[in-house]
Amino acid sequence: MAVSREEIPALARSASFRVPGLPRGHGGHEACIPFNLLRLITWVLRLVAPSRSNLPVGCMLVLMLMTTVLTRMGAVPVPTPLSALLGTRGCPMAQFKSLPPQDMKAFRRAKDALEESLLLKNWSCSSRPFPRTRDLRKLQVWERPVALEAELALTVKVLANSTLGDILDQPLHTLHYIHTKLQACVPGQATAGPRPRGHLHHWLHRLQEASKKESTGCLEASVTFNLFRLLTHDLKCVASGDLCV
Repeated sequence: MAVSREEIPALARSASFRVPGLPRGHGGHEACIPFNLLRLITWVLRLVAPSRSNLPVGCMLVLMLMTTVLTRMGAVPVPTPLSALLGTRGCPMAQFKSLPPQDMKAFRRAKDALEESLLLKNWSCSSRPFPRTRDLRKLQVWERPVALEAELALTVKVLANSTLGDILDQPLHTLHYIHTKLQACVPGQATAGPRPRGHLHHWLHRLQEASKKESTGCLEASVTFNLFRLLTHDLKCVASGDLCV
């Protein structure tokens, strides 16, 4: 039985051949696949045998057949693309490489007011929720939005409970907007994404523990002193994607 080169990819995809005596269920179908692979490779070799010039083409077709069939069997892992981890909406963060001057001015006023209020409070921290050694560049690109989302979530939560009132309205509005856009970059609970490890796992755990154990004054001070690092360094890094090195 002759098989043309044009027919081989279709045969590999269809896997319509069966070995006599094997059941027709899912298990029987998968059991047929290795036999089909051997038969197809044999046909390819017969096609290229008469001419040595066809040998490279034959080798390429054999590799294509093996990849196609083994992938169908699940023997070849298919990597999850970054776009799948980030969701179908993509990661619309490029607009935040730099914030408008009026927004930065509002954040400066808010930071000054927060620092003044801290002078009137007794506060102390048993740990640093945002250690100075933390640097998003140490993380993989897909991990950075996850770390920033946790940092931003704690910042919004703490500032929303502040007693400063109107002076925080515009900064909180901006932070909420950034947080909404950032959520498109973070795999949801229903998405099968990689689990946090290494630096990312340590940082997320540190923030979770701080939010549970540290006093309100400590959290407010930590968020205040970290605010411009979040806006001018961490946010810019995530917005820059692969270019943040």
